[in-house]
Amino acid sequence: MKNKMLVSLAMASVLVMAGCSDSNTPTGNQSGGSDKVVVGFSVYDMQYEFFQKMEKGTREAVTAKGWEFKLHDEKSDENEMVTGAQALIDQGVDVLIISPFKPSALGPIIAKAKAKGVPVIVDDIGGGGAPYDAIVISDNAAGGKLAAEYMAKQIAANGKTSKNVASITCEPSAVYAARRNVGFKAEIEKLGFKVVAELSANSKAEEGYKVMKDILAKNPDVAGVFSCNDPMGVAAANAVKDAAKDPVKDIVTVGFNADPEALTAIKANGLAATVAQDPAAMGALTVKLADQALAKTPITFDNPAEREVFNPVQLISKENVDTVK
Repeated sequence: MKNKMLVSLAMASVLVMAGCSDSNTPTGNQSGGSDKVVVGFSVYDMQYEFFQKMEKGTREAVTAKGWEFKLHDEKSDENEMVTGAQALIDQGVDVLIISPFKPSALGPIIAKAKAKGVPVIVDDIGGGGAPYDAIVISDNAAGGKLAAEYMAKQIAANGKTSKNVASITCEPSAVYAARRNVGFKAEIEKLGFKVVAELSANSKAEEGYKVMKDILAKNPDVAGVFSCNDPMGVAAANAVKDAAKDPVKDIVTVGFNADPEALTAIKANGLAATVAQDPAAMGALTVKLADQALAKTPITFDNPAEREVFNPVQLISKENVDTVK
């Protein structure tokens, strides 16, 4: 009799405890296997230093929160991007961060994520018009402005009187990068200069070299040139040198990205300056936004219409190039 009473009391205790639990309490994991938040990061291509730094910044920010980090490398392949990102969602991630190889292919990825209640934060490259929660990009227009301000100041320091400058753009599809040249042109013209040539070199070094040679042939008095990225910028500087002119003292040549080749060129007086993006900080910022999205906290956008959040950029010249890591 005593044993039966003990069993009855034990069962009653279990029922009371079950009744006190909240079946709606979030597990923090789509698979329900852990309370730890799981972040999936699908990255453009880990063979490039830019994305290696982005991955590092993302991963360190995730682990600092005590969350779990899952990485997928798209390897510059559209199919790999789509299937791999969708596989992360199927594995039960709580949030997806993606730096897309092909933004226009984001649709099916985000559709699957939304169907499972998974927020999507895009890091750089583009959003493709898809309904992501937020996108982090460098403040490209501000970078172009920094380049213009530096160029004007350096041209004056060089004692040059020409007010003619040139602008080399990336490929037409690089809509975010195009803001660099737009920002440059607006500011350099405000400072009293004229952009006498604005040509695309499609982000390629070999085309940057050829375009700069063409610019010099038609406008030999240009006092400066701004390039949308560093491969074109360094190539343009080489074209300047091959024309027996100095890319720092004769034609102020400025790039964008702070790629290793640009930093090396700046140290050797082979390039006047570049504008540095900070992919590690961009990665950390996406994790902050992911946290807000998971908590359903409103995100403050720099460009609300496109849900854009800007990350600051910095001008790098001979004066501060040794500080770049």
